[in-house]
Amino acid sequence: MERKKIGEKIAEGKGTGWQEREEQVARKILQLSRTKLYFSMRFLDMAFSALLPQADWQEQGVGTDGAVLYFHPAFLCTLYRKEPIQVNRLYLHTVLHCLFYHLTRRKGREERLYFLACDIAVESIIDSLNHPPLRRGRAWLRRQTYHRLEDAGKVLTAERTYEKLKQWELSEEEMFRLEEEFRRDSHSLWPKEEDEKSREMENRWRQLSEQTQTDVETFAKESADSSKPVVKLLQIENRKRYDYREFLRKFAVLKEEVQMDEDSFDYGFYTYGLSLYGNMPLIEPQEWKEVEKIEEFVIVVDTSMSCSGETVRRFLEETYDILAQKESYFRNIHIRILQCDDQVRSDDRITSAEELKTYMEGFRLVGEGGTDFRPAFAYVEKLVAEKQFHKLRGLIYFTDGKGIYPARKPPYQTAFVFMKQDYQEESVPPWAIRLILEEEEWNG
Repeated sequence: MERKKIGEKIAEGKGTGWQEREEQVARKILQLSRTKLYFSMRFLDMAFSALLPQADWQEQGVGTDGAVLYFHPAFLCTLYRKEPIQVNRLYLHTVLHCLFYHLTRRKGREERLYFLACDIAVESIIDSLNHPPLRRGRAWLRRQTYHRLEDAGKVLTAERTYEKLKQWELSEEEMFRLEEEFRRDSHSLWPKEEDEKSREMENRWRQLSEQTQTDVETFAKESADSSKPVVKLLQIENRKRYDYREFLRKFAVLKEEVQMDEDSFDYGFYTYGLSLYGNMPLIEPQEWKEVEKIEEFVIVVDTSMSCSGETVRRFLEETYDILAQKESYFRNIHIRILQCDDQVRSDDRITSAEELKTYMEGFRLVGEGGTDFRPAFAYVEKLVAEKQFHKLRGLIYFTDGKGIYPARKPPYQTAFVFMKQDYQEESVPPWAIRLILEEEEWNG
């Protein structure tokens, strides 16, 4: 339906039942907007279909909870009369929030700043698209903001934008101006905290997002070529989010630990025995059970010039947080923390969470030479030969630079943890486990 005809219907709708008529017109506006966007980006059709439009006269504008697209009919009609392209941009803006998991990934970040970061990230994508239904001029503040946020050609994810905005230490006036420039929809219906409902929502949108990525990479390459910023961000957001806690479980060993196994007997018979014989239960629980715990492993920290102290500290703090949790480790643990560049610079022996905490409090990097992984492996081999390990489960090597790898696979599990921006897959031996992390994932 053409803009003029829709405008006429808005004018006609002010008689009896005008709300119902205005809602009908607003729905037609949304459908028209979706159709125009579909012809430019066919691969997003599933995402648009996932949000069910529903009129809400209490809503100030447009917003979503991840399942429904709530809209105020009068707001939508007025916006369309003023500038139809703004409706297209608003519709796409809200859908992209869902596709990029913005609704469920705040994770403790300051709400107002996170909302702004999400809006800037989405608007930067829309502004980079050269599709007629989205094309409009950029205000000076918008251009200046993008320029300040540019970082070696990296895509502006919400997480990366949030970290940048934090560094800016915005005043209230600056914050307000940016919100006025980039805010399009309401975020009031976004989940306030992570719960079962929000996890279900993320899983639903993960399926949609991954399917959208698959479609665009296989069936809609022509459309993808003209929508590269959307495709690139889909690839980034759908990259496997590595859980370091789960990753550390790969270095766990199965061992019997003396501990009551409360699942090995029937409480009914146990209680019956006590009531029948006084203090004699019919079935005693087993006093041992097999538990999967971390016992012996080595952490090697790359202390070359390329690896910053703050990055290393975050890595060790994350490891400490895991080990400090109840039942995450044996009562008798043995961890060796080596600092190494082109030679082993330090060796610290940790046998408890308390010792690890003390180590962290006094932590400092030692050595700033080149990167050679071989000395650390040779040193560990020497420790094994000296029987300083009973059953070494594995070695985790945290590095962000290139290095010389051992020629042969060691007799224990080995993992290299990389920061994404420095990872080069072709240089890593096939026998090594690889974990690639984004900087914002450490901050999240």
